[in-house]
Amino acid sequence: MTRQVTRRAVLGGLASAMVAQTAFAQSALAPTTSLRPAARAEDILKTYQPPLSALIEDAGLAGNVSVQVADVKTGLVLESHNPLRALPPASVAKALTACYALDVLGPGYHFQTRILATAPVTNGRINGDLILAGGGDPTFDTDAIAAIAKRLREEAGVTEVTGRFLVWGGALPALNGIDSEQPDQVGYNPGISGLNLNFNRVHFEWQRAGDRYNVTVDARSSTLRPDVRSARMRVEARNHPVYTYKDGGDFDDWTVARGALGRNGARWLPVRKPARYAAEVFQILARSNGIVLKSPELIDSVPSGAVTVLTHESAPLRIILRDMLKFSTNITAECVGMTATAKRVGAVSSLKASADAMNAWAKDTLGMSSVALEDHSGLGDDSRLSARDMVVALIAARKTMGIKPLLKEHPLRDEDRKILEDHPVKVHAKTGTLNFVSGLGGFIDLPDGTELAFAYFSADLPRRDSLTREQREDPPGGQSYAVASRKLQQRLLARWGILYNG
Repeated sequence: MTRQVTRRAVLGGLASAMVAQTAFAQSALAPTTSLRPAARAEDILKTYQPPLSALIEDAGLAGNVSVQVADVKTGLVLESHNPLRALPPASVAKALTACYALDVLGPGYHFQTRILATAPVTNGRINGDLILAGGGDPTFDTDAIAAIAKRLREEAGVTEVTGRFLVWGGALPALNGIDSEQPDQVGYNPGISGLNLNFNRVHFEWQRAGDRYNVTVDARSSTLRPDVRSARMRVEARNHPVYTYKDGGDFDDWTVARGALGRNGARWLPVRKPARYAAEVFQILARSNGIVLKSPELIDSVPSGAVTVLTHESAPLRIILRDMLKFSTNITAECVGMTATAKRVGAVSSLKASADAMNAWAKDTLGMSSVALEDHSGLGDDSRLSARDMVVALIAARKTMGIKPLLKEHPLRDEDRKILEDHPVKVHAKTGTLNFVSGLGGFIDLPDGTELAFAYFSADLPRRDSLTREQREDPPGGQSYAVASRKLQQRLLARWGILYNG
């Protein structure tokens, strides 16, 4: 059983030691000086730390746990438990993807979304086709597309387009989703293409009006809410399943169970046809600027001879990666990962092929030995990564790629999950959570200046594999497993802060 050390117990022990020392000093044979230095409180705390294996056993997590911690400066492994056990890393994989993108694309890289035309602008008119061409930007949103439509009128002077409205999303492979085993309705598993919008999600909202529901589906931003038809929703008289999805050809065809709606509510739904979705919103916002475009047509390649009319640039990659690691956006990880692969090897045929290219890079560049990711976000649970490999990667990337400043600060907490304000031990890390899978990897700064790199993975794969597809949104027992795993992570961080400081 783990011995829980409290401040009261430490102070009580120190008081007892002081009483014993005083009694000895008063005896006839007492020496005039102490035989040994008085023990410091931090040294006593170190002696109270249970073995790593005892902490893990006490957590009671079913399945497997893989842990390692090492000194960043020397690379010396300080402690480990099953460090070679490869488990799903969940979103901790995004830290590795960030390193890949930083190394291949560079922190100053900008994604570009272009407007092109097959004829010049003459007296406000384009006597040819207008092309909306994506560059793989995962952060492109309704506000950005509204700005482009405004610039097209005010800067480029376009008032009329006589030809077609063409749309190209071929900078990246077109994917219906990241992981086929996820429920249809989860917004963190959208489709992906070279032209994306609003993280490829639509906002579904319902309000009860008598015996019926008013339903809206829109591409909202902080200031705009254009309704869309590329994703459509019907309320059907049933209780289960809550959502159904099918491919409607030119649109995403959704239904929702009337019995599950209640009075009113809203949620984000994934978009499976991202290029068409972005094209529809651009057409709407161009019209609001007086530019009427024909119905969008998707094309496989940009017409030769087309000239760029204007370009929209994303924020620099460093900022995109910082936000990705903070908010754990899956689409961002997949877009930056596939874009890096396209630059490194020349083309991307599939998400799995891009992940394989990143695995090879990680072995060659970071010295990892058995990394086996199936995507760039960690959403797919067939990915495998060991704590040892993650620590090796973190130390290498810390020294050459500047990954640490991009990681979110991870506060230490007490047993009730309350943040310990102004704690002297500082942690910057990436979390990872899937059903019955949990991970954490990053850096620890100790008060004496020591810097540690660590990785933690846990997984109960038999229990995860037993879930149905619909259960994966909120499975029985999933929350309690996650809480127990996070508590163990906090105990490990507290342990390392005590053992390796000074």
